[in-house]
Amino acid sequence: MARPLFGEILGKGNAAGKDHGAREERVRRDFWKVLRRGARNIPFAEDAVAAYFCAFDTNTPFRVRAMLIAALAYFVMPIDVVPDFLAGIGFADDATVLMTALTMLGSHLKPVHREAARRALAGEDAGRA
Repeated sequence: MARPLFGEILGKGNAAGKDHGAREERVRRDFWKVLRRGARNIPFAEDAVAAYFCAFDTNTPFRVRAMLIAALAYFVMPIDVVPDFLAGIGFADDATVLMTALTMLGSHLKPVHREAARRALAGEDAGRA
């Protein structure tokens, strides 16, 4: 199996260019749909949702927002290295990308992001974008 190139996953433009805007729009449009579809199989759902809230928080530094949006864009992509429909391992690559981003940027996830994630997953209105 051929490995995807970095540019095929995250786009070839820089984070400040139009590719960032397209990724941001895709995440806004598809994140909740993908999460609901696979929520039972996603052990990192709370982290993904907290990353979503952090990425769209205007108080989060732009470079952090850009990196989180890129990781979340990989999560919502219908085609990736390991198909999401494979039970048990389908979200392994998504988890790896997101956990790598969170390891590097986790200090930017604030308690408010985690609380919003818990509320959203519990079905409460947590200000979804």
